[in-house]
Amino acid sequence: MASSASELSPRAREIVETARGLLEAEGPEALSMRRIADALGIKAPSLYKHLPDKRALEAALIAHGFEEIATAFAGAGDLAAVAAAYRAYANDHPHLYRLMTEGPLERERLEPGVETRAAAAIVAAAGGDEHTARAAWAFAHGMTILELDGRFPRGADLDAAWAAGIAAFDPR
Repeated sequence: MASSASELSPRAREIVETARGLLEAEGPEALSMRRIADALGIKAPSLYKHLPDKRALEAALIAHGFEEIATAFAGAGDLAAVAAAYRAYANDHPHLYRLMTEGPLERERLEPGVETRAAAAIVAAAGGDEHTARAAWAFAHGMTILELDGRFPRGADLDAAWAAGIAAFDPR
């Protein structure tokens, strides 16, 4: 069952927006149904009238993130531009980024096509080669997580590392 924004009731969208605000401001520990209900001024069981469970809430957040990434990638013609947009998105939304990329992805809960829309610019920038696109995404994800976790040595030139990595995948 998809939990796309287009299928959500206005109240469910409000719940998802509130959860997003809490996630962005306080991190994943704020994504409890009780905490979300408190922020809305309602009792936690009331949330289940609009979303069946926390996984549905997370799926709606992930789907929204994919849509945002698809928008961020729009107009990025080459892998360097896509990588820059990807890196910026992850750095601007680290908690949502982690929710989107950690653990198994329950694709059956997402709006059909949302993941494909998010990946389309990467595939196009990789010359239409899905394998190269996946490899470039894996590189970008690894760089992103290491950067978010502060795992690079102080003074490391991350811009140069990004450029070198993306150049290795560039079909031009």
